[in-house]
Amino acid sequence: MSAAAAGALVALALLFAELSLLAFGGGPVVLPEMQRRVVEVHGWMAAAQFNALFGLAQAAPGPNMMVVTLVGWRVSGFWGAVVATAAMFGPSSVVTGVALGLWERFRLAPWRRAVQAGLVPVTVGLVAAGAALIASTAAATPALAGVTAAVAVLSVTTRLHPLWLLGAGAVFGLLGVG
Repeated sequence: MSAAAAGALVALALLFAELSLLAFGGGPVVLPEMQRRVVEVHGWMAAAQFNALFGLAQAAPGPNMMVVTLVGWRVSGFWGAVVATAAMFGPSSVVTGVALGLWERFRLAPWRRAVQAGLVPVTVGLVAAGAALIASTAAATPALAGVTAAVAVLSVTTRLHPLWLLGAGAVFGLLGVG
């Protein structure tokens, strides 16, 4: 393995291990920082490429953070995918296991309910920031902004399955909207 390839694997491991430990409330809360680091800091891909990988990861079955695996694959092939995925899911899994044990130990403590109530709006805000970041780069034209807004409204106000919305987006793409 070349020094450049090894360096890329180390960079992937450090990036995703750090994001893993910052992903409080789930992976999507670190999406804006992940995009910034992958696109702006490391220059591994353009914002549009990151968004395409994110969209592909969201369309696929499985964990909603499969974008990590796709970024790793894009940067360093098979081993990049393995390293990025292990680095993203490994550290947070260990911390979650330890925290769960402690959290259960204090299940009757009065402060626990207050902590849980305070974490909800923080998590919602972080997820909204990730959604805004992806929407801002995906809505490059007025037509795409309209599709983005329509899908957001339909997602919030109806019980449509997300696959119907993805299918509609694919039809718009085939028709050349954008």
